Amino acid sequence: MPTLLIVEDDIDTNEALSEYLKEAGYTIISAYNGEEAISLFSNNCIDLVVLDIMLPQITGLAVLNTIRRKSQVPVLMLTAIEDECTQITSFDCLADDYMTKPFSIVILGKRVAALLRRSGQTKEIDIWKYGDLTVNFSGYSASNSEGKIDIAPKELDLLKLLVEHQGLVLSRNQILDGVWGDNSFVIDRLVDTYIKNLRKKLRLDCIVTVQGIGYKLEV
Repeated sequence: MPTLLIVEDDIDTNEALSEYLKEAGYTIISAYNGEEAISLFSNNCIDLVVLDIMLPQITGLAVLNTIRRKSQVPVLMLTAIEDECTQITSFDCLADDYMTKPFSIVILGKRVAALLRRSGQTKEIDIWKYGDLTVNFSGYSASNSEGKIDIAPKELDLLKLLVEHQGLVLSRNQILDGVWGDNSFVIDRLVDTYIKNLRKKLRLDCIVTVQGIGYKLEV
């Protein structure tokens, strides 16, 4: 699996990101300041960098410039600064993506996966099989031994999110972020309805309810 360098001086944020991305299957190396980030990047084979801008000792933009002198590895900038000038400067320094705090950890995970796909490090899941069930995510279709199954696109988007995070518990809010994005008109209980539909239509006994938290896929 790809190796990610997480550069964030806030210990709680760094640990939360590292734990989440580790559970998603990545190898994680953590740095807490700019000098440490440059040293770790130089001495390890890094496939992607999550880089905070506001760092002690050396700023994130200076770290980015150092990385770009030797590598075109994908870099996702992470910061509390929302002004347009900072975002433009990040992209001028050849950052690949940009997220501002507070952020959804699921959305960050999806952006990391997208950047790795573009760089050829990982491939998107197109076909998923479970028993006699075959799901084609790119074609938005599903079938079993009895034939084609009528299923909604959002139901398949939800299933794909669970498959991508197999074994990892996702809260309802994380599922909403990952499937519906910033649609403020969607309530978290809608997730329960979609999970119920998936279990019924696709006969999925592998979607587990984690009481008081959310759902996970166990295969």
